[in-house]
Amino acid sequence: MSDPNPSDSEPRQPRSGSRSLFARLTAFMRPVEPEDREDIKEFLDVAHDKKVLDSEAYTMLSGALEVANQTVADIMVPRSKMDMLDIGRPLSEVLPIIIETGHSRFPVYEDDRDNIVGILLAKDLLLSINNPQLDLRPLVRPAVFVPETKRLNVLLRDFRSSRNHLAIVIDEHGGTAGLVTMEDVLEQIVGEIEDEYDEDAEQTIFQTGENSWRAMGITEIDVFNKTFGTNLPDDDYDTVGGWLAAELGRIPRRGDNLTHAGLNITVVGADARRALWLHIQKESPPASPETAGEPQE
Repeated sequence: MSDPNPSDSEPRQPRSGSRSLFARLTAFMRPVEPEDREDIKEFLDVAHDKKVLDSEAYTMLSGALEVANQTVADIMVPRSKMDMLDIGRPLSEVLPIIIETGHSRFPVYEDDRDNIVGILLAKDLLLSINNPQLDLRPLVRPAVFVPETKRLNVLLRDFRSSRNHLAIVIDEHGGTAGLVTMEDVLEQIVGEIEDEYDEDAEQTIFQTGENSWRAMGITEIDVFNKTFGTNLPDDDYDTVGGWLAAELGRIPRRGDNLTHAGLNITVVGADARRALWLHIQKESPPASPETAGEPQE
């Protein structure tokens, strides 16, 4: 007669269903390691969807991955949009440019805009600003030159090691192609970096000259219209950056330019998602025959 209660010491054969479940649990506990950036990006997407990563952390991690795929040419300020100083001009002519643009560093050229001789820091100029006969040459620091093809992650490492914040970009022929700053690279990772124009969180338009302004891309359209007397449509867009993207048919890039209602609008700051800063220049009306005066003989 067989024992109706067999010994527990005898191994039991697992059911096929149990084995399948165990295999699935093992696979879940020990997921396949990512093999490339696309796998990492998928993991980040899943973590964000499951609320493991908040939007800010997700954006920064995604931006850090993307920086390794971007080159200087993707984010540089093109040569035609560079604010530069002529080393041969007197301080009285150079100072208004520095004040209007609001930059802290300027490429300095001699004779020709392609002949860049160095970089001028605005803070260095402040030490001698009371001298109207000031010669800029002793204040000019050596410039750093980088190729258009340089990877942004490598450039960021070089910026950190050399303690430079601005580099002149050269093309394959050695000519000036544009410029790039450390802030440009960091904004690809962390998004917009606030500067001295952000002291008033509610203010988004700042006058920089008699007929020039600096505006944030997030400026609401009704605020923009009231400031400049324009009539940008606000039915489909809430911000000037959104309207600009629709006008261009793509995400705005630094250096993009268009004219609307007598305003010349140039993108001076942008990241991979939107326009951050705009330079607004009001076009001067043509002189009337009564005020133009007689031509010189």
